[in-house]
Amino acid sequence: MRIAVIPGDGIGKDVTAEAVKVLQATGEAFRRRFDLVHLPWSADHYLKTGETLPANGYQMLRDEFQAIFVGALGDPRVPGNQHARDILLGTRFELDLYVNYRPVRLLDDRLCPLKDRGRKDINFVVFRENTEGVYVSVGGRFKAGTVDEVAIQEEINTFKGVNRIIRHAFEYAKANGLTKVCMADKSNVMQQGHALWQRVYKEVAAEYPGITATHQYIDALAMFLVKDPGQYQVIVTNNLFGDIVTDIGGALQGGLGMAASGNIHPGRTSLFEPVHGSAPPLAGKNIANPMGAILSSALMLETLGAMDEARAIERAVEAAIAQHQTTTDIGGSLGTREVGDWIAKRIQK
Repeated sequence: MRIAVIPGDGIGKDVTAEAVKVLQATGEAFRRRFDLVHLPWSADHYLKTGETLPANGYQMLRDEFQAIFVGALGDPRVPGNQHARDILLGTRFELDLYVNYRPVRLLDDRLCPLKDRGRKDINFVVFRENTEGVYVSVGGRFKAGTVDEVAIQEEINTFKGVNRIIRHAFEYAKANGLTKVCMADKSNVMQQGHALWQRVYKEVAAEYPGITATHQYIDALAMFLVKDPGQYQVIVTNNLFGDIVTDIGGALQGGLGMAASGNIHPGRTSLFEPVHGSAPPLAGKNIANPMGAILSSALMLETLGAMDEARAIERAVEAAIAQHQTTTDIGGSLGTREVGDWIAKRIQK
């Protein structure tokens, strides 16, 4: 498997090093070769060269690699984080990675911030539409910087985009023996774009009679994720709302340091990353939680069909949590590198 590795900025470099360490240990344990190609694209690279990624960068990622692993991107030295937009959002759009896949699974009861809730309650997935919505940068500013400033940001919804993410959610439920899909929108207020979501959801749901299809407005969904997360199996929503509710999901599973994600186009080169940001003040201090990155590598292997290897990584992470071999944010006393070492050794055993 040839995998592009983009450590990125801040703690992205720290956690990616541990994910790579675990991947290499997994390859040795399962006698599988991972060809990990490190790419320098980052704030440092941009500030040094003026280049976010080369002119053929997207084509290279698409044609020369089976997957892309990204640590985290973002640096205050780059105005507007242009490099992050080009590398991360650009790759999502150019490679048409329309599925943002976020499993939300609590690995130990003590990590849940909710009273009287545990592993049985926090086990669902969120599918976020990843190429449309308000993130397509359609709009503009008029008389910027004055008291008469007007700012317009358009939300784009297409039948193709809405249909394929909703259908993917139902197909995932069917393939995994799940019986409940919930779609979240704000169609009571956003009566044009989200009427499309309503229509497509009803049409697609009718094709899956064995699956219970429900709908909630996004504000109600956010509330019920805190009050009663156990009611959910599969959630599907748009780009902006998915971005927000998956952070709630991250908190439910122990914090953003535990959260993994995939940006996927089924059957094509896809991108995997931890959900958390680059946190520049914490970089290089050996304190960042690498488990989100390590679990993202497991998600990558799962998507590539290496199921046994993916499960081995997940079991090692669960063992680390159970034995308190973690960073301080989830109750341990180890540093970033020591957590990676422990998980890698556990897999090799």
